[in-house]
Amino acid sequence: MFRYLPVCILFFTPAFAFAANKEIEELQRDVAQLQDQVRQLQQSQDRQLAALTTLVQQSVDGANRANTAVAVIQSNLQQSLKDQEGKVAPLMVGVNSRLDNLSNDMRTTQQAVSDLTTLISKLQAQLTDIGNAVKVMQAPAPPPPGAAPASPPQGGAGGMASSNEVPPIGASDLYANAMRDRSSGKLDLAIQEFNDYLKYYGNTDLAPNAEFYIGMIHYSQSDFEAAAQDFDMVLEKYSKNTKTEDSLYYKGMSLLRVPGHKTQAGDEFKELIKEFPNTDRAKEACTQLTNLGYNTCRFPGSTAKRGKKK
Repeated sequence: MFRYLPVCILFFTPAFAFAANKEIEELQRDVAQLQDQVRQLQQSQDRQLAALTTLVQQSVDGANRANTAVAVIQSNLQQSLKDQEGKVAPLMVGVNSRLDNLSNDMRTTQQAVSDLTTLISKLQAQLTDIGNAVKVMQAPAPPPPGAAPASPPQGGAGGMASSNEVPPIGASDLYANAMRDRSSGKLDLAIQEFNDYLKYYGNTDLAPNAEFYIGMIHYSQSDFEAAAQDFDMVLEKYSKNTKTEDSLYYKGMSLLRVPGHKTQAGDEFKELIKEFPNTDRAKEACTQLTNLGYNTCRFPGSTAKRGKKK
């Protein structure tokens, strides 16, 4: 048996060798195909990477161009703004300078008007004093001893002095004395002096003020009926003046304190709101109307008829 063993080995060896070679060839073929696929995949990745690199480079180039364009636009915009600012700044300086000059001119004009008004008032008082001095010089000489005295001159209508009656004191001094006595509490004397002012100087600019302060003195003394008549005199006897608004208010307040005159007081408050809206006195009148039971302070007009209370 052992003698035939080498023969058997030699007989079967070629068969095993052929089978091994075939498997190796198949393995080599599979490896070659795999290598070919790897090469194809590598080539495909290389192509895709090259395309992607190209796109990225194009994007970067586009972004750079965009940044450059934005920088150019920004630079142009800044330069344009600087140019506009350089053009507008001198104009604004000129406008501001003109506005300042105009404001100064307005203040100067207002001050000049105020000074002129004061000067006119002083001149009017001086002219009144001069007129009174002329009247004194033109007065007839006193009668000789033993002659019958002439009858005293009668006052004119409305309490005004006759043309021949000589004022005892100048207009400015008489008004100043009345104001001083009123401030110091000498109310009866102040009323007499204000009445003298109205008697001799009832046509001057300060006449409404004198009438108004007589009313204020009566108001402070709780003589509300007399005060209402005084304030009504300011409103009726003189055209609209600096005391018209206050006279309307205090006439209403005086009537409010006189029994049975609340309706007339409300009419005065309505008239004040109509004539002087959006003022502090109008707000105070509105408060008084609310206290009287009115629902609103806006009225189309007053139905009150001015007239002296009997």
